[in-house]
Amino acid sequence: MTKYFTLFIIAIFSFQTQFSFAQSAEKIPFDGIDQTWQNGADRRDSSAFNKMKYFTPSIFMDVSYTHSFNNPNDNTVVGSTALARDNEVQLQALHFGGDLNYGNARARIMTQFGMRSEVVPRNDLSPYRGQYQLANVYRYLSESYAGYHFNKWYGINVDAGMFMSYIGLNSYYQPENWEYQASFTSDNTPWFFNGVRVQIFPTKNLKIEPWIINGWQSYGQFNNMPGFGGNITYQSSNSNFKILTNDYYGTDAAAGAGAAIGGIPGRKRFHSDNSMLVRYFNRPTSDGISRMAFSLTGDIGDEKGGGVNGFNNSDPVNNPAQYFASAMFYNRIWFHKNKFAWTFGGGVMTNPGRYLVLYPTGQASPLPNPNNPTQTEGAFPFSANPGDQFKGWDASTNFDFMPNQSITFRIEFVHREASVGYFAGAGGVTSQTGYTTTPLDPNWKPDLVKSESRIILAMLFRL
Repeated sequence: MTKYFTLFIIAIFSFQTQFSFAQSAEKIPFDGIDQTWQNGADRRDSSAFNKMKYFTPSIFMDVSYTHSFNNPNDNTVVGSTALARDNEVQLQALHFGGDLNYGNARARIMTQFGMRSEVVPRNDLSPYRGQYQLANVYRYLSESYAGYHFNKWYGINVDAGMFMSYIGLNSYYQPENWEYQASFTSDNTPWFFNGVRVQIFPTKNLKIEPWIINGWQSYGQFNNMPGFGGNITYQSSNSNFKILTNDYYGTDAAAGAGAAIGGIPGRKRFHSDNSMLVRYFNRPTSDGISRMAFSLTGDIGDEKGGGVNGFNNSDPVNNPAQYFASAMFYNRIWFHKNKFAWTFGGGVMTNPGRYLVLYPTGQASPLPNPNNPTQTEGAFPFSANPGDQFKGWDASTNFDFMPNQSITFRIEFVHREASVGYFAGAGGVTSQTGYTTTPLDPNWKPDLVKSESRIILAMLFRL
């Protein structure tokens, strides 16, 4: 990746010599465009800290309680990055940090504590390549990057570090989302990238953002090529329409188990994520229905090479198809001057080869996870071999109370189904008693079932 970064820096300095970057009247991208209604976006119209000159703090807190009607004996939630334990009040996420600006220099630092500091790192197997515990190094950071703003067009930002992914539409920060438990489309696609990005705003309405990154939601690099991708976002001047595409190409495959795990450099991954958001009714001062909008997202991608063949299943034994196709739709209706909201929707996914499926907790790693050692970690692997089938669908509905723009109280019902045993059943995924200290019965296996229904109660805070 060093040579790509060096070429990138040379290009930036060459670009800088061609233009004058003296301070001028600042042009602000998306200026005057209302984004507070959008799924995956900040619903506030301003920050309480806007008057601070060099540093604008941000604080997020997500506290929730969830009950699964499967009632697993170990209270463990599987197949989710939003939730980790049933029947308990848990601090799912605490993030604090903010944005720093001095002249045209810029940086953002956001910490990460709570259950997500365990749930998210465990889904990345790249730390098994090489030494140093990358999962621990980055565990308590959700964003950390520095960069420079060039006063060209409506701005050009060059940033390096860890930044958020847009693939899947949903925000990593729950206060910005219409639904709590993300559909398969978002929950099985990246939340973060490590690398370099350039944000180019040629007009007020348009953003073009190329990336050079370590890989697909990976702290490190699986093979010998970095990942390449980018985002294009367009927002209409009347604030009622947004469309975006995210596209990625890289080598992110690893295979094997135990000491035999290794990369598959010949396997290439392509992914395209595309969303449209439409606000079709807007009367913000109404005591009845005050706003209505929907979001539609469709993803498609594949892996090819190294024993798999993308969308081509002509040789299902030796070279099976391996791809990802999904969609999700949500509709949201606000009431009483946007103080209340009702959301309903869901999605579908198919992923032969299971290369993007979130492995069930306790079955996840081909290696025992040194950061979360339990008796069952890696002992009952959820297979993700070429040709292994996985299909799923989900539906949810929720009701929000938002007394002000910094806090949301949410109650949500969600039902999910899979074509194979996937969710935690009554027997749990830890041991026959649900405790890690219990000696395992040699006949015991994790209880994975094909469906689950749950209720979620959440308090979401942002300042």
